[in-house]
Amino acid sequence: MSIWSQLSSLSRRAFEDDAAPGTDVDAPKCGPDPNDLEFTAAVVGLGAKLAKADGLVTIDEVAAFSRVFRSAPGDEPAMRRVFDIARQTVLGYESYARRIGKRYRDRPCLLEGVLDGLFLIAGSDGAVTGDELAYLKSVSDLFEFSEDTFRRIKAGHLGPDADDPYAVLGVSHDAPFEEIRTAYRRLMLRNHPDTLAGAKSAPREYEPVAHQKSAAITTAYARIRADRGFLISAD
Repeated sequence: MSIWSQLSSLSRRAFEDDAAPGTDVDAPKCGPDPNDLEFTAAVVGLGAKLAKADGLVTIDEVAAFSRVFRSAPGDEPAMRRVFDIARQTVLGYESYARRIGKRYRDRPCLLEGVLDGLFLIAGSDGAVTGDELAYLKSVSDLFEFSEDTFRRIKAGHLGPDADDPYAVLGVSHDAPFEEIRTAYRRLMLRNHPDTLAGAKSAPREYEPVAHQKSAAITTAYARIRADRGFLISAD
């Protein structure tokens, strides 16, 4: 039985009980244990709550969830049943976010991938509302991300505040160029599609997100280089 089928059979209890099933098995550095039902329940619960944040669950949002957090072939019906139940009965999303945030604190790339997926769901209907943005900020806080980290993640999806490439890289305007280069390389190492493709343990559902994010990071870095008078070249 797949993880989606298991969760489908347990869905109401998983989304309503304070203690959902989980595991303490060591997980890959940037991925959860494949049998961690609590993590899967949390992701579905967070996606369902986000879809309801602006008061209306749209077909685009449900489709975006299926696309971003996609299941294995044949598991789609079970996954959709889980999401449908979650969006009706999900309770205490804060508890789920806080719990997986603590469990995977040493895997910020995993938590960031979850937040990236939520941003894509929020924007699937063409706009991110104020209520949805407030919800995303709340999840970021529960993951214990800093203000700068959330600003960088948001900028990668919605564009930087005041068209600011520094916000995309998460560096200050007066940062030395070497610090900017280091931030760029670190972010690309964490988010480049080739990195995910080469890491067998990486969650495959984040690959589409990685393409969009790596493009935003590269564009921001190129703009800073040009603004500072550097010739654009491979680093």
